[in-house]
Amino acid sequence: VLALAAQATRSLRLGTSVAIAFPRSPYVTAMSAWTLQRLSRGRFTLGLGTQVRGHIVRRFGMAWSPPAPWLREYILAVRALWQNWQLGTPLDVQGRHYRIALVVPLFVPAPIDWPGIPIHVAAVKPGLCRVAGEVADGLRTHPVCTADYIRSVMLPAVQAGAARAGRDTSTFAIAHTPLVATAPDSATLQARVEDARARIAFYLSTPAYRPAFAHHGHAAQAERAAALSKAGQWEALPALVDDELLHTYVTVATWDDIGDRLRTRFGEVATQLEFSIAPRTPEERGFMTRLIESLR
Repeated sequence: VLALAAQATRSLRLGTSVAIAFPRSPYVTAMSAWTLQRLSRGRFTLGLGTQVRGHIVRRFGMAWSPPAPWLREYILAVRALWQNWQLGTPLDVQGRHYRIALVVPLFVPAPIDWPGIPIHVAAVKPGLCRVAGEVADGLRTHPVCTADYIRSVMLPAVQAGAARAGRDTSTFAIAHTPLVATAPDSATLQARVEDARARIAFYLSTPAYRPAFAHHGHAAQAERAAALSKAGQWEALPALVDDELLHTYVTVATWDDIGDRLRTRFGEVATQLEFSIAPRTPEERGFMTRLIESLR
């Protein structure tokens, strides 16, 4: 999909949001990113995520390992490959999970004009935020991360990781994809609100996201949601999301006001906002274009 987007566009930034790292070899990821950076002429960002234990073990069929040190080693391996391909730097990755040292000239891609491919780390908990600060170029915050959680929990962890590595974070990116309920008018907004209630209920049931809910005093609701999901009672989840919880995590407004609401909420903690709102009509497409322009 990104290869097609790279050929069909000239100025849009392109990236993965997110590519699940562990089921892919660092070599495969490095090669794919290298190709996409060349095709897009320097417009690609590699967003990497770890996924939760249940998916890694039961969906991808892999053994589990603590994700923060694993992803740190993964990113360093990807960067070592890029350095080898661009500069001919000797390749000798020797870690707990990866040992990569074989260089076969036939399979080494040519240098590119845009070798500085940014890497963003998807995170919720402080451990991966520290890894991002130490070895990555940006953080991809989960939609359940509120502005206060980003400010109070995530950014200090990023700074700690950067300090450990002696890195400057002045250009470090915070890419946030907020949960949004919006519609052209208040009469049709309620249906979008209920869609958002169901989405946040699903996130509420996921143990990996519990710190973001506990931060605002919703740990008990998260525990109840997890119990319901384990029992397969998915239809009961939205009832756990009262309006106070919903408005803590979802930005709700009509088209006229949503841009200002998002800017007020996230303007001080995010360097970029991204949206997962698929326009279904020409009118909605026009709205999305105006919204993006208003937030530049």
